[in-house]
Amino acid sequence: MSSQPRPRPGGRSARVQRSVHEAVRELEAERGRAALTVPLVAKHAGVTPSTIYRRWGDIKELLSDVAVERLRPEAPPADAGSLRADLEAWAVQFLEEMSSTAGRDYIRDALGGDPDGSNAGQCSAYAVEQVEIILARATGRGEPAPAVDVVVDHVVAPMMYRILFRPGLLDADSARALVDATLTRLMPQG
Repeated sequence: MSSQPRPRPGGRSARVQRSVHEAVRELEAERGRAALTVPLVAKHAGVTPSTIYRRWGDIKELLSDVAVERLRPEAPPADAGSLRADLEAWAVQFLEEMSSTAGRDYIRDALGGDPDGSNAGQCSAYAVEQVEIILARATGRGEPAPAVDVVVDHVVAPMMYRILFRPGLLDADSARALVDATLTRLMPQG
């Protein structure tokens, strides 16, 4: 597959993407991941295999693209009224979603068929966008807030490392402890 970034599709391209993504989800639920092939997905989606090969390259890159869409947050983070409450609630939810069996599979798929790193970058951008919303709310309420990179480096990164490489070593209390450490030791001095 070409390492050129894929533009956000519109029109026919968007319809093809939707039908192929839907075919992947349905076939995976019916037959399991191991049974997925480009010809099977193409037939189920009503497109030719060459359409999938041209756009995604192979099944790993297709699964990666589907996983990135599945990892996209469906809503902005909840507003719990304070930076600490917002960040704790988001971190616990992020941890629960990403550490689930499905979440870990999506992360592995997103990274496994990502030759140029663009899918990993998109997944990272999702987390950054969510954290930016939380920090902007805090700033709007007059609360001091750390930089987004501080939260990513000290809350998100440790959770992702443990989710991928040391599953089971992180729970909701651990996520809250990461937030606490970030807010008590790494806040800008005012």
